[in-house]
Amino acid sequence: MKKVVTIGGGTGQYTLLRGLKNYDVNLSAVVSMFDNGGNTGKLRVEFGVLPTGDLRNCILALCDEIELKDIMKLFEYRFPKTNGVLSDYSLGNMILTALNEIEGDIAKGVKTCLNILGIKGQIFPVTLDNTHLFGETFDGRKLSGQVEVSYPHPDEKISKVWVEPESYIYSRTADAIRDADLIVLCPGDLYGSLIPNFLVKGFREVVKESKAKIVCVSNLVTKQGNYEFKASDFVEEIEKYLGKKIDYVICNTKKPQKNVVDKYREEHSHFVELDINGERVIKDELLEEIFSGGKIVVRHNPEKTARLIMSLL
Repeated sequence: MKKVVTIGGGTGQYTLLRGLKNYDVNLSAVVSMFDNGGNTGKLRVEFGVLPTGDLRNCILALCDEIELKDIMKLFEYRFPKTNGVLSDYSLGNMILTALNEIEGDIAKGVKTCLNILGIKGQIFPVTLDNTHLFGETFDGRKLSGQVEVSYPHPDEKISKVWVEPESYIYSRTADAIRDADLIVLCPGDLYGSLIPNFLVKGFREVVKESKAKIVCVSNLVTKQGNYEFKASDFVEEIEKYLGKKIDYVICNTKKPQKNVVDKYREEHSHFVELDINGERVIKDELLEEIFSGGKIVVRHNPEKTARLIMSLL
């Protein structure tokens, strides 16, 4: 059975996993461990647990959406926003925090959770070390923590990112990457979710050891920190930090509606210009507009994107 490893965090990885889980492959998700915002950040401070939010989302993505729909509701549940102790806390994050305490670390906790739910697939934190993300803008301003790196001032661009203290790749993560047939770099927050994985000691070395082909699914939109990036800019920055050339780049060609473009522009984001060509570039209409959280957002179509990825095996 072919082995596929996704690397990333956030909604981009969640979206791809929803499509890839439907194929007969050995599927693993390597997840960024640098989030310090929201109740994930609070649990991190209060219990010393590594970030659980992206791990929870990967679990939800791999769930059978019919047989486990009630379990999914529990993992997605947030307590009401009040002045109470549990205000806006995610129940899924709290369950993973409990499993971390019971099993001794978050990797074992996630594995137990997958076993309990009977979920096919594996989820690995990129590291088990408690470390934090830092960045610097081109005007010299230091950004402390994943939240600041993900959301600098709208007119700022990030010049570099790093982690402190040093962290080391989790052994099972290293094994999964080393043995992979295909490595998928997920779309999403470039400096806040994807690149931080590459900064973990041993990560780049394991990728270089692997004989896997590497495919990058290009972002649909930009955000703070990479404002006005074109597709080529994303690829160039990823290859710089990864230390290895990408074999394939999957890009969207579908144009969004004008009202959606305007809405994203108001949020200091714009749609990525497709400025790359060549044999390694795979193009298709992958964008879909969905209603989420009271507004229209754009996402990659999980089924179409997964089909393109699987065609590379």
